[in-house]
Amino acid sequence: MSNIQEKIEQERQQARAVCDTQGLNSGECAAAWDVVEELQAEASHQRQKVKPKNSFEQYCDDNPEAAECRVYDD
Repeated sequence: MSNIQEKIEQERQQARAVCDTQGLNSGECAAAWDVVEELQAEASHQRQKVKPKNSFEQYCDDNPEAAECRVYDD
């Protein structure tokens, strides 16, 4: 997760540099900030995917041989 945060910061710095040289109303500036927004959206999606395990899931991780934790394939 910290890897994506580093990438966001790199792209943010790049966007600032592009906007300084090309102008705030340039297409290049807008495109650079679009990249930052896309990375931020991806980071948000990754945070939503990670959810803590409930007590039953933790129990089954610790005791996979328990009867209530067995999984049968049809």
